[in-house]
Amino acid sequence: MTSVACVHLDGRAVAVTGGVDGSMWVWDLVTSASIGEPLMGHTGSVTAVACTNLNGRPIAVTSGQDRTVRIWDLTTGTPIGNPLTGHTDSVTAVACTNLNGRPIAVTGSRDHMVQVWDLAASALVNLLPVHTGPVTAVACMQLDGRPIAITSGEDLTVRVWDLTTGAAINLLPCHAGPVTTVACTHLYGHPIAVTSSRDHTVRVWDLATSTALGEPLTGHTGFIEAVACTHLDGRPIAITSGRAHPLQIWDLAAGNPLGERVTGHTGVVEAVSCTRLDGRPIAVTGGRDHTVRIWDLTAGTPAGLLTGHTGPVTAVACTQLRGGPIAVSGSWDQTVRIWNLTCRTAIGDPLTGHTGTVTAVACTQLDGRPTAVTSGRDHTVRIWDLITGTSLGDPLTGHTDLVAAVACTQLDGRPIAVTSGRDQTVRVWDLTSGTPIGLFPGHTGPVTAVACTQLDDRPIAVTGSWDHTVRVWDLTSGIPVGLLTGHSGPVTAVACAQLDGRPTAVTSGRDQTVRIWDLRTRRPIDRIDLPSDVKAVTDTPAGNIVAAFGWDIALVERLADA
Repeated sequence: MTSVACVHLDGRAVAVTGGVDGSMWVWDLVTSASIGEPLMGHTGSVTAVACTNLNGRPIAVTSGQDRTVRIWDLTTGTPIGNPLTGHTDSVTAVACTNLNGRPIAVTGSRDHMVQVWDLAASALVNLLPVHTGPVTAVACMQLDGRPIAITSGEDLTVRVWDLTTGAAINLLPCHAGPVTTVACTHLYGHPIAVTSSRDHTVRVWDLATSTALGEPLTGHTGFIEAVACTHLDGRPIAITSGRAHPLQIWDLAAGNPLGERVTGHTGVVEAVSCTRLDGRPIAVTGGRDHTVRIWDLTAGTPAGLLTGHTGPVTAVACTQLRGGPIAVSGSWDQTVRIWNLTCRTAIGDPLTGHTGTVTAVACTQLDGRPTAVTSGRDHTVRIWDLITGTSLGDPLTGHTDLVAAVACTQLDGRPIAVTSGRDQTVRVWDLTSGTPIGLFPGHTGPVTAVACTQLDDRPIAVTGSWDHTVRVWDLTSGIPVGLLTGHSGPVTAVACAQLDGRPTAVTSGRDQTVRIWDLRTRRPIDRIDLPSDVKAVTDTPAGNIVAAFGWDIALVERLADA
């Protein structure tokens, strides 16, 4: 997701989001469900979204890398008129206001230009060519009863424009780095602008006097990429986010940070697993920010941070060790680590042996001892004794490319692992002897996900692939027993669960959906749309679903039948 704006549609609060694929989605903020089909038109990434009303109807105005500005009727989900063209490079920002009683949009672009558009006429009404670098942000508000625009650019400036005359009013003495965002609000009745920059600071400006209010707000240790303003308990606040710290809230009256930073992953979440900690359901996630994080699923809050990996964490699984909950993680740093979830500490030294990224982890019991099975980019599968922290036997070899996924189950009373890989195969291994006992061809693309369960008392594996399909395999006979189609993109993750006593599979994909399947009938049960590609999915002890997408995770709870 690249952009978001909020508005009311038919009395409901909705969000309008834009994506890198050129699509826009409308979301009901109460139900978290998408409304209608995606709005398609942009031929490149949607860079900004703003919402307003036109002739009494809610509309969205979007800008894109395709150099166009588009207007959308949110009630019908259709474009209004032709795309607005005129910018000669990617359009990076858009804001809406009223000028002489007519709705307008103000857009900024990498072509250094600011343009003003009459939304009713779909026509350009002014061109403001003053920035000497790409325009990064636009905001609009009223100053002394007149509509103004505030624009920022990579030329280190923030400029204020009288939209009635098209004249520049002021040039704010600004930041020591490119200005990334602008937002406006009121402080003690005075209009102010809040700007953020790659110099890691936030500044507050009195728009009437064009002077800075107080010292720069500091605390971010990386680029600040977004800012928004609102009121909290009657006080104006700004919320900023950046690469090093996801979220910081500022009291604009006091010029101080408000409360603790809201923390979470600062990179894409690659893996998720669920268990219980002190009787409460938790999720354990791994991300590209090199961290493993613990989340209290009841409170929806972070409950722990585990650091130690020196590369993105790509795999997580949970099990019990000596009666306590642990997590086992794998990383690009080629190591496997064991974590005590109660103490939030590492157990022992990293487990080494893989010569490439550790891509997947599964846990099982082998001869009564807790065991982890890991797969890697080095084409191998390894077995680890979690008590001693040592590898068991030689690596399992047979895959001819990256091994992408691993799951464990029992076959005829013996522990087995089922692995899948980029070589388009699914393989079965006897973990006691360390020998291959099955090879399942059938997928026509890399097989990126696998999970195991029981169907009519027979062990099965469910696999997902870049060929957009989900396949079901009878592990006893080695034959395929089901083909599940519906995903319109690569399948990224598979989990198995019991839903109302029925064996089900939960799958996710790059089509931004989570899908639930009845494994007995091979039919879809439900579909959940999310804002971006889903990297990982699992079920909780309570039968709910946790999905990882972007930097976020979502808990999808089942509602009781009415």
